[in-house]
Amino acid sequence: MGRGAAAAAGPPLLYGAVAALVWLGIRDVLFLYEENRCSMTYMFEHPEYLKVKLPKRILRRYPAYELYLYGEGSYAEENRNLVLTGIPVLFLPGNAGSYKQVRSLGSIALRKAEDLDFKYHFDVFSVNFNEELVALYGGSLHMQTRFVHECIKVILNLYKGRGSPPSSVAIVGHSMGGLVARALLTLKNFKAELINILVTQATPHIAPVMPLDQYLTDFYAAVNHHWNLKAQDRANLTTLSVAGGFRDYQVRSGLAFLPPSSQQNSALSVVSSEVPRVWASTDHLSIVWCKELILATVRAFFDLIDENTKQITQDPQKRMIVLNHHFLKHPAKFFEEKPESVAELTGALKWIPIKSSKWSYAAYNESDGKYFTFPLLSHRESYSHVHCQNSMLDTNSWIYGCINSSSSMCLQGVDLSWKTELLPTVKTVTLKLQDYPSLSHLVLHGPAVNSNKFTLDCEFFNEDSRTVRLPVTHLFSFGLSSSKIVLNSTGLIHNVQLQHFGQVYQAFKLYVESQCQSFKERKPSVYRLHIPWSHEDSLTLSQVPSTTEISAKLHVAQPENDTTVPVLNIYSSSDCQYEVTIKTSFLQVLGQVIRFHGGSLPVYIISNILLAYGRQLKSLISTGQCSDFVPALTKASQPYKVEPLVNMVKLLLGLNWFKGLWDALLLPELDAATLSQQDVWFPLVSLILFMFGTGIAYWGGILSISFIKLLSSLWIALARPSGFSTDEKLITRRRLCIAAFMIFLGWTTCGALAIVITYFHYIFKVIKLQSSVRAELSVLNMISDNSHKDVGKNCGLTDGISEATKPPISNAAVDKIADSLKMHFTVLNMLTWIVVLSCPSLIYWLKNLRYHIKLDPDPCRAVSLLLSIIVGILMNTNTTKIKSSKLLKIAVCLPLPLSVAVVAFAPMHLYRIPRFIIVPLSLHALCCIV
Repeated sequence: MGRGAAAAAGPPLLYGAVAALVWLGIRDVLFLYEENRCSMTYMFEHPEYLKVKLPKRILRRYPAYELYLYGEGSYAEENRNLVLTGIPVLFLPGNAGSYKQVRSLGSIALRKAEDLDFKYHFDVFSVNFNEELVALYGGSLHMQTRFVHECIKVILNLYKGRGSPPSSVAIVGHSMGGLVARALLTLKNFKAELINILVTQATPHIAPVMPLDQYLTDFYAAVNHHWNLKAQDRANLTTLSVAGGFRDYQVRSGLAFLPPSSQQNSALSVVSSEVPRVWASTDHLSIVWCKELILATVRAFFDLIDENTKQITQDPQKRMIVLNHHFLKHPAKFFEEKPESVAELTGALKWIPIKSSKWSYAAYNESDGKYFTFPLLSHRESYSHVHCQNSMLDTNSWIYGCINSSSSMCLQGVDLSWKTELLPTVKTVTLKLQDYPSLSHLVLHGPAVNSNKFTLDCEFFNEDSRTVRLPVTHLFSFGLSSSKIVLNSTGLIHNVQLQHFGQVYQAFKLYVESQCQSFKERKPSVYRLHIPWSHEDSLTLSQVPSTTEISAKLHVAQPENDTTVPVLNIYSSSDCQYEVTIKTSFLQVLGQVIRFHGGSLPVYIISNILLAYGRQLKSLISTGQCSDFVPALTKASQPYKVEPLVNMVKLLLGLNWFKGLWDALLLPELDAATLSQQDVWFPLVSLILFMFGTGIAYWGGILSISFIKLLSSLWIALARPSGFSTDEKLITRRRLCIAAFMIFLGWTTCGALAIVITYFHYIFKVIKLQSSVRAELSVLNMISDNSHKDVGKNCGLTDGISEATKPPISNAAVDKIADSLKMHFTVLNMLTWIVVLSCPSLIYWLKNLRYHIKLDPDPCRAVSLLLSIIVGILMNTNTTKIKSSKLLKIAVCLPLPLSVAVVAFAPMHLYRIPRFIIVPLSLHALCCIV
């Protein structure tokens, strides 16, 4: 008895632990990220959205879409008649996005123009896409793309008749709006010169977040295919993609990086945490109003203006230089297209020679400026690099390389300030002395300041002495072990190379402990996690002395042929020592699994349900009875039944002859192979996802059965069912009418609507069946109890039992119906996922019902037609008919290969899941007939 109790307790404990792991991973993605460090953008005047009148032809074709011009105050009043003189910018909202999201960009652009006395200004337009769910339903993406094309032509027509009218439009696209902008190039009659710069914000460029219909995946395939193969069509286009980082759990940043083949001289992808003067992760919505990021975007737009044409420059090289200046490496100087490389170091300033290799200077309320000179000849023999920091974050030049000197003064110097890199608390420059053989001195300028305090620091060092290697801990150390290194030398900069860190499934916690020799006020230390193969650096500020925790995980895996190493750059205080410890963060590893593959969980849940369904069919053959769903799942859900086959096919596809045979059979690409090519598939991930799917299917089955039983109890209390239906006919006139109506409904309106109605009709039938079984069992139990009483004492009571309390059917009949309920529960579990996956198109249809009664195109139409027939049969059958069917032995063989197929072909194509469910259900329905 003890062993039996332990065995019974085993599955709940095991699957409870699995469910806990899933929850921990979801929690890490949804809740455990850095706090929001973006400032809110506020309007200075009341925002107005001036509707642009569109031609009747466009209104008839796109009745749900609109075009607006953003304005505030006097600008809005002056431009009500749309007589425009600025530079056109078009904002495209994303999935369920509002055209009013343009207000942050439009307002800051107006303020910037006011600062320039409207020498230049931007006219910011916005498209109203009716807040469509295009990330979940791809049927309207082509229509949105064509409408944007019409909007661009309408916008450019507004400028006709004025001097130097614009010939192109700058586009800012949020989320799916950025993909729609890229899709413009796929239109046959689109002229590529109509757009010259495209900025996308949190746009999933690589693949859809949730591939719920074929229209969505086909749209992505067409856009990326054209983008990669026809680069000449976008020779005039410069593209910037900004990702939100780990705060954006809706679109992971790896998807927001432009396809690798397009990363040439005309495209840049960057995470907001690396953008200078932003240095913060943004969530999916805040990326459109994050003040720091919008300021960087607007500054870049103004620096892109050609002074001659007063439009966005046509020079692609200049556009990339501007974007790199504002979004990658900001030198703490205003942008200059051709900066003066040589400066005259004149003026009555004091010249102070510095001979030491390590130097620091603090100034407060200085009335006179100074020049500090460092002779390079002597230092070249002992050191390889020089590193300098300046805490005055102004835009003036501050460091020079002397090329013409006289006695103790330098007459001319190369302005090295353009080599500066701006950090949150200092601006720094690191120079390799070997690269500057013609320079005699390094010159630092200390300006006169009034009531201001700043510090200058410089040190000469050998790169090897400041670079240390720290091997990361193994994935399966679970945080129990750690690697540690002590930075013995004191200095301004240290580089800690994180060895063997390059995969997206790795996640670590870095602990940086600083210990200082004296207690005094110091600048905060800056810790930068630098990822050399992608622009996804993150910065952390820390007061010293202290212990700081840093999360280390990747958005993009290390490319196969890349040999670079991630580095923790420590911009430190010169009199402090640092200790760096790294350990694996098991919770963040789970978070990475969910972040990269959580969208595939429905695939593995269905795979497990199909295995349990196959086990139930086998039990019908072997024992004549259908086993419960939960015991069937615990016995059938074995990863070795699925994973080896998928991995074997994946390996064989690497052989040319097998790949040729595969293509000859017109089989689709294996999703696991595609994910491996994208460097997001890693060892054991499929096994982990299968276990997660088993746990979710287990608890989902228990909850669904409990829910049905609860509803049946309510039905008994409300309706008092009298017994089972005596109608044994499978097909009746009433059932035919219901099926015909569902087919008609799905064909003429929305397939998902027919699916949902059919599903709830099935649930209602199962509830009624469950309540009837419970009612009959209670009557049978009462009769059984009365039969055990003394016949003489209860003679009158027995004779007085009314017909209503006598069992209307036998024990065998009740058992037969109860046995059928077990199969109904499993079928309902499978149908639930079809309903979940079809809900986005239903929501889209409901939102657009006032414009179109029929959803076109409809990804669920074919599925709804088949389900209307199949479910109409299944809800009126029992296991007795199935057991006697000639097709049962064939039906038993299907669930296993289908559970393998769904894992092989559906992770990147979730819309295929209903197909893998309909096949066994169709044969199930045939078993009820044949």
